[in-house]
Amino acid sequence: MRIRIVHDTVYTYEQPARGLIQLMRLTPRDHDGQHVREWRIEPSVNGRLTAREDGFGNLIHWFSADDPTDALTVRVTGEVETFETDGIVRGAVERLPDLFYLRDTPLTEASPELQVFARRIADAGDAGPLPVLHRLLSAVPEAVAFAPGPASASTTASQAFEAGSGVCQDLAHVFLAAARHLDIPARYVSGYVRRSDEEEDAAHGWAEALVPDLGWVGFDPAYGLSTTEAHVRVATGLDYLGAAPIRGSRTGGGTETLTVTLQVGESTVPVHRPNLPIQAQSQSQGG
Repeated sequence: MRIRIVHDTVYTYEQPARGLIQLMRLTPRDHDGQHVREWRIEPSVNGRLTAREDGFGNLIHWFSADDPTDALTVRVTGEVETFETDGIVRGAVERLPDLFYLRDTPLTEASPELQVFARRIADAGDAGPLPVLHRLLSAVPEAVAFAPGPASASTTASQAFEAGSGVCQDLAHVFLAAARHLDIPARYVSGYVRRSDEEEDAAHGWAEALVPDLGWVGFDPAYGLSTTEAHVRVATGLDYLGAAPIRGSRTGGGTETLTVTLQVGESTVPVHRPNLPIQAQSQSQGG
């Protein structure tokens, strides 16, 4: 599948904001399941855009505005060829040992109730990691109803589990908390998913877990399925904060208003799988 993405993040400020800096995890990398054909990041104001790599192996861009501004739009446009891999992620850049992903964070700590939930799922059948993860994939959206909407960095896995509903980020955090409680390394993934030609109001988030003899496998608890060629993988972290598309800082500016528009559609250009193995290289495209 060839997927076309247009993603606008618009910030407006009551007063001109000074010292505006944005850290962007908005650029996907190649791996066996996807090939980045073109990608561009375009801030609407003058400034410096620098490409780097973080500790997780994500491509990041630092943007610093030259002058105070009362509005900033970050536009991402690109096309990615994706290939069906049954959710298995191979050829991705890995900078950290697998056991690192057993670490809890404030967003993914499992409450006693969530621990009981995880153990009940584990005890419900075959004890192998893959069957347990698939049962967890089915059970999480039954326990926490998916309510599409923008992500929030303040809701924890335990809070979402208690509330019984949440956005995709919340379901991913519940999945991570349960998997780690069962001693299965798991991580958060941010990216995009092709659903329709209609505009969306947020990017997407899901989980990956480590399965012996298979490696990392993608699980999307918001939709109750393993990741498919409709998913475009952008960044990973221990939780949403480690893979958030944009985080920033500024001085002044007063109240901030954030608006996101997103189009994820299938391109009409035919897909041709590359003959050579995909190299996991830094994509340096930027505005």
